[in-house]
Amino acid sequence: MKMYSRFFVVPALIAGLQAASAGDITGKVTLNGNPPPDQVNDLIKADPNCGPLHKDVVKIQFYVVDANKGLKDTIITLKGVAGKSTGEAAPAVVLDQTGCIYTPTILALQTGQKLVVKNPDPVMHTVHPAPNPDSGNKEVNKSQMPNGPDISFTFANPERFLKIKCDVHPWMLSWVTVVDNPYFAITGADGSFKIANVPPGKYTIEATHRKASGGKPVTKEIEVTAAGATADFSLDGPKAQ
Repeated sequence: MKMYSRFFVVPALIAGLQAASAGDITGKVTLNGNPPPDQVNDLIKADPNCGPLHKDVVKIQFYVVDANKGLKDTIITLKGVAGKSTGEAAPAVVLDQTGCIYTPTILALQTGQKLVVKNPDPVMHTVHPAPNPDSGNKEVNKSQMPNGPDISFTFANPERFLKIKCDVHPWMLSWVTVVDNPYFAITGADGSFKIANVPPGKYTIEATHRKASGGKPVTKEIEVTAAGATADFSLDGPKAQ
């Protein structure tokens, strides 16, 4: 019995050492240049059902930056990471529909991880994920009644900025990035991000914004140690006309 217990202890020690050597990747994404002015959403204002749900003017924001040009809603991912998607075990990601607007506009989740869509609005919506045809993800379109039950979706394959739309209200759009591992992040209001407990090693880290730098990934090479790693990015804003 003592011999068997030894064999069980050794893998546990190795796993513990590997976990202990994992590090956090932190950084910040800033916008190089000036964002364009926000556009007024005239469609929602003119809608007889959705317009009255807003007291203030509703604007469309393609770039959200703070006073220091920290860029919100940038997707940070890793290439070459060995971790696999935790799928169904991961907490559900929630997409809300409030005042005929998808909130948040930019999301990220893992393959197999549940996306839960809520509708507290007093109007009907359709929830229509429209993936890239080459991704292998399935296109679905479901109606959701006012204050109706939640609707859940999962996506089997990685995809960058999978579009979700409402066919009743054409201005309602959200984009979901699907990754096949748990090592990703979305920048916050100040442009900062953190990817926790990354296994030690060398990686390519990517920062992708739906509009900045033409929507193309900006990459860096990093090495993660027990002390972690830092990766800052500067993404280009729209060219002046």
